[in-house]
Amino acid sequence: MFQIRYFNKFYLLLSFLFYAGVSFGQTEIDGFTIPRVSPVPATVAGTRQEKISLNGDWDFQVSGYNKKHDIAVPGEWEMQGFTVNEGETAIYSRKLDIPADWQGKRIKIRFEGVSSHAVIKVNGIKVGEHEGSFVPFEADITSAIHSDNNILQVEVQALTISDRLACTSQYAVHTVGGILRKVVLFALPPTNIASTAVTTTFDPQFKNAILAIRSQVANEAGISVSAQLQYVLTDAKGKVIFRQLSAIEKNITSNNTIDIQKAIDVKQPEQWNPEHPYLYHLNTTLLVNGQAVQTLTQHLGFRQVEVKGNQLLVNGKAIKLHGVNRHSIYPLTGRSVSPELDRKDAELFREANCNYIRTSHYPPSEEFLNAADELGLFVESESSLCWIDHGASPIWKKWNYTDERFLPYMVNADVENVLAGRNHPSIIIWSMGNESRWSPLWEKVLSVVKKLDPSRPTTFHDQCWGGYNNAHSKADIAVYHYPGTNGPAACDTMKRPVLFGEYAHISCYSRRELLADPGVRSSYGKPLEVMYDSIYYHKGCLGGAIWAGIDDIFHMPDGRIVGYGPWGVIDAWRRPKPEYWGVKKAYSPIKIKSMSWPTAGKQYVELLVENRYDFTSLKNVAITAVLNGVPQTVKASISARSSGIIKIPATAVKTLQLIFKDPRGFIADEEKYEAEAPSIETNNQNVTVSYTENEAAYFVKQGNIQYSISKNTGIITSVRKGDTEILKQGPVFSMVPMNDDDGGKPNVAGETYQNDIYPVKNYPLYTLFATNLTVQKEQDNIKFSMDVSYLDCTGKQSYLFTNDGKLVTEYEVHYSKADISPYQYGLMLQLPKSFDKLTWKRKGEFTSYPANDIARQEGTATLNAKHVNGVEEWGVVQKGDWKDDANDLGSNDFRSTKRYIQNATLQDNNGDTVTVLSDATQASRSWLQDERINWLIADYCNNGSEPYYGSPHSNGRIKIKDNTLKGKLIIVVK
Repeated sequence: MFQIRYFNKFYLLLSFLFYAGVSFGQTEIDGFTIPRVSPVPATVAGTRQEKISLNGDWDFQVSGYNKKHDIAVPGEWEMQGFTVNEGETAIYSRKLDIPADWQGKRIKIRFEGVSSHAVIKVNGIKVGEHEGSFVPFEADITSAIHSDNNILQVEVQALTISDRLACTSQYAVHTVGGILRKVVLFALPPTNIASTAVTTTFDPQFKNAILAIRSQVANEAGISVSAQLQYVLTDAKGKVIFRQLSAIEKNITSNNTIDIQKAIDVKQPEQWNPEHPYLYHLNTTLLVNGQAVQTLTQHLGFRQVEVKGNQLLVNGKAIKLHGVNRHSIYPLTGRSVSPELDRKDAELFREANCNYIRTSHYPPSEEFLNAADELGLFVESESSLCWIDHGASPIWKKWNYTDERFLPYMVNADVENVLAGRNHPSIIIWSMGNESRWSPLWEKVLSVVKKLDPSRPTTFHDQCWGGYNNAHSKADIAVYHYPGTNGPAACDTMKRPVLFGEYAHISCYSRRELLADPGVRSSYGKPLEVMYDSIYYHKGCLGGAIWAGIDDIFHMPDGRIVGYGPWGVIDAWRRPKPEYWGVKKAYSPIKIKSMSWPTAGKQYVELLVENRYDFTSLKNVAITAVLNGVPQTVKASISARSSGIIKIPATAVKTLQLIFKDPRGFIADEEKYEAEAPSIETNNQNVTVSYTENEAAYFVKQGNIQYSISKNTGIITSVRKGDTEILKQGPVFSMVPMNDDDGGKPNVAGETYQNDIYPVKNYPLYTLFATNLTVQKEQDNIKFSMDVSYLDCTGKQSYLFTNDGKLVTEYEVHYSKADISPYQYGLMLQLPKSFDKLTWKRKGEFTSYPANDIARQEGTATLNAKHVNGVEEWGVVQKGDWKDDANDLGSNDFRSTKRYIQNATLQDNNGDTVTVLSDATQASRSWLQDERINWLIADYCNNGSEPYYGSPHSNGRIKIKDNTLKGKLIIVVK
C-alpha cells in the first residue's frame, strides 16, 4: 500500500511539474493569450436564478438596410432566408432584462458558437470581440449595463479569415453565418471561479486513482479577500465519495487571479470507458471569507489516455477505434443542430456498434459531448481548420500556407477547442486540423496544445505515410485517409499509432448510378467487414472513422438543395440507410467464427466466438438463443479481446437465432441460422409444349402461356396468358456500364449534389438480327438455338421450353472492341407497368437484417414510382422508412438490386406472375422505365462506381473487351 501511495504522489508531482508551464494563473502560452471561458455556475449566492437562456427570437438587420426582421437564435441566417454578402455586417439585437438580485455581481454573456466574426455591444458599448465559428467565448458586460432598458447587440460578419482557414462555408456550399449555438447570460460573485480542469491518473495496477483539480479563482471585487474551494464527489447513485477542502488562499488582491490545485486519492473508482460510461459528479463550491458564494457541478469520468509505442491505451488497455466522421447537420437548420439531434446521433452511432466519433471538421457542441460522456463514445475533437494548402481549397493558390499571419488564428482555433472540451472524459484525442500540410506553423500550434493539455494525444490529418500532403507531422498519432486492404498491415511498421481518420467512403459521387440503383448501398457492408477485420488484427492500426456518419444536405429557403450529398450511413433526417446495418455488422463486438450442429455424440451447438470488446467480458452480455422458436438464456465468460467456445444444449435443431444484448441496453448483434440449406425451388407443373410458325415468327404454347419469337431477331416479343400480356419483351442480354457521373457541376471538391440530374436509363442490347435459328424437340421439351448479332458484339442464345412450365434461357456474348467496365450484366425482361409488386428470397451476405432494410433476405416491395422535382423533395421532413423513398424509377426498395436470389417474382393486381428461379448466384433488379417494368437478372454485379472506393470495396471490377460473358435464366410464367 505504501508503494502504491508513493507512486501516486510521485506521479502527481510529475503531472504538476508537467503542467507548470501552463499554470492557469498564466494568461499566455508561448506568447499566445489563452482566453477566459468561465464555467457556467450551478448556484450563485444571493440569486434566485443564476443563468438565463437568451435563445429565441432576436431582431435582425443587415447594416445599411433599415428593415428589421425576426430571426431565431441559435440558427444560421441563410437557412432562415437572409442574405448577408461577404464584407457586410448582420446586426442581431434584443432587450436584456437583468434580475434585480444580480446587482453587485459580475455579469457574463457566453456564446457557444458564432460564425465567423462577432463584436458584442451592450447599450452601444463594445464589450467583446471574437473570431471563429464553433467554439464558446464570453464577454463581461457588467460595466456596460443599466438598471433597465438594456440592449444587447451582436455584429456578425461571415466569410472572414477563420471561415477561410476552416473552409466552413465552402464545405457547406453556402454561407454559414450567424449565431449558430446557444447563448446564455449568467451572474458570478465578485470573486469567482474563472476556470476549472480535472485530470485523473491511475496507479500502475489501474486500481486506485488521483483526481487532480486545477482551478483559477478571479478576484473582481474592489477589496482583498480570502478564498477556499470545497470539493464533493458523489457516485452515480448519489453516495458521497469524499468531501475535501483546499488550502485557504489569503489576501487575494483586487483584480488578481490565483491558481488553486488539489490532488485527491480515490480508492478503486469505477473506470470510465465507452463500454462502461460510469460518471461521477463533482461539486465545487467557492468560499470567500468563509462564505459559500458559488457552486459548479460537472460530470467526471475516471480514465487515463496514453500512447505507448504504436498503440493507444485507455486505462492501461490497448483500444481499437471503430466509428464514423460526424457533421453537425440538419437539412432545415444547417450547421445549427438541436440538443435532441445531438443526443439522437450519439444513440444511433452507439447502436451501430461505433465506439468513436471524429467531429469533422469543427468542435462538437456541449450537448453532443454530454451525450457521448453518458452513453459511451470516444471522441476525437477537431479544431476548425481544414484544407490548409490542399487542392480542395482554392485560396491556397493565392495564399502562402507558411505565412506567419495565419498563426494566431490557427492557435486560437485549437486552444478554444481544448478549452471547450477538456473536462469531458469522452474526448481522448485532440485533432489539430483536417487534411492540411504540416509546416512550422503547425509545430507551434502543437506546442501550445500539448502545454495546455498534456493528458491527451494529438492527431494531425495530413495523409501519414507516403500519400499526398505528407510533410512529416509531429502529432502523437499518425493519420492516413482512404487506405486499401494493405493499409492496416503497413501500420505495424510505424513507430506511432496509425489512425484511418477517413476510410471506406460511402458511395456518394456516382450520383446517377445511385439514383438508378440504391442497391449499391447494400453492397457496402461485406467489404467493410473485410476491411475492419484487417484493421482489428493489426496491432499498429488504431482503427478508423468511416466517411461519413450523416448525409450533408441543406434545404435552402429559396428552394435549392445544396451540400455534398448522401455520403452518410444515416440520412440527414436521421433514418438508417443500408450502409448502417453493414457498419453495425462489421463493427460488431461479437464475432461467431465457426459453428457446428449437434451430433449423436455431441448434444449441443458449439460456437467459436471472438469477443472484440476492449473492456467487457461476455459474462456481462445478455445472450439469448432461440432454438426452434424457443428462447433460452446462454452464459459465456469470454474475456475482452479473446476467443472461446460457447455451448448451447440442443439435440435436433432446425433454426437458431442468437441475440447479443450490450450491457448498455441495445442489441449489439443478431444471427440467424437454418440447419438445412434451402433447396433450389422447382416448378411442379406438367404441361404440354408445342409450337407453330409462319414466315415472321414462332409461336410456342406451354400450357396456357403463349410465346411469340421473332425469326428476324430471335427476341421473344410477347408472352401472353389468354388475352393478358405478361411480357412485353423476353430475356435479352443487357450490359449496364459503370457510371460515376456526379451531375457535372463545376466544382473543386465534389460539391455537386445541388445539380438536379435524372437517373441513368439502361436498356437491353440492340439486336440487329439472328442467324442459324434452329428448333429441336427434346423429349417433351422444345429448344430454340441461334446466333445473335448486336450493335457492338455477337453472341449465342437459346430458349428451352420445358414440360414443367419453365423457360430456361442460356446466352454467351463476345465483345472484341468495346473497352467497357460493366456494373452489371445479364438478361433483361420487359413487363407491363401493372407488374408493380416484387417478392424475393435470397441468401444474404449476413445472416440477419432489419425488417425495413432493402437487403433483407425475403420481402415484398411495391413500385410506388413518384416524380420528384429536384434531388429529393425540397423542404419535406422525411419520416417514413428510407426504403420507401421513391423517384421516377420506383421506390428504393423496388428498384434496388437484390443479390444472391433464390427466387424473385413480379406480380400484377390480377395475380399473374413471372418468377425467376436461381441458385443464389444471381441478382434481381427491377425498375420503371419508359412506362414498362424493366427486370434485369444479373449474372455479374460489382459494388458500384464510386470513385472514392478503394479495395476491398472496388474489388471485382472487370473489363469486357475480349471477354465472353455467359449466363442462364430460369423463369416461370403463371
